Amino acid sequence: MYRIGQGYDVHRLVEDRELWICGIKIPHTHGLLGHSDADVAIHALCDAILGALALRDIGYHFPDTDPKYKGADSKLLLAEVCRLIREKGWEIGNTDITIMAEAPKFKPYIETMRQTLADVMGIAIDCMSVKATTTEGLGFTGRKEGIAANAVALLYKPQP
Repeated sequence: MYRIGQGYDVHRLVEDRELWICGIKIPHTHGLLGHSDADVAIHALCDAILGALALRDIGYHFPDTDPKYKGADSKLLLAEVCRLIREKGWEIGNTDITIMAEAPKFKPYIETMRQTLADVMGIAIDCMSVKATTTEGLGFTGRKEGIAANAVALLYKPQP
C-alpha cells in the first residue's frame, strides 16, 4: 500500500535571523521569520509526510502558540513526524523538495542538505531529493521578501 503527500510553506526574510534550510545553516544577510527556526523546507516536508496519512499539518502537531516550540530546531520536528508515521506502520519511500528563492544560491549546499535530511528520516540519500530554483524575479520570492518550499513524499506500508 502506498500514500502520497504534498506540502508547501512560506516564510518572510528578515534581518537579524539565521537562515536555516533543510537542517543546515546557510550564510546569508537575512534569515526566515518564524516561531521555530523557520526552516521552510523541513516544514513543507513535514506537511507532505503528515498529509500522506491525513494526519493534518505541522501547525496542528507543533503549534506556534506553544512556547516549547519557540526557536525549535526543525530537524527535531521532522524526526517526531517520522516517529509518528512509523508508529502507525508506515515507512518513507522517497521525498522531493523544491526551494524557491532568488538568493542565496543553494547549489553548494544541496548534497549536505540531502544527507542531513536523509539521516534525520533514517532513509538512504538516494531517496531524498532537494532542488532549488528562482522565480525569475517574479512575486514575493523574486523580490527577495521570502522563501517558499514545496515537498512531496511517498510512504509505503511494509508487507509482513
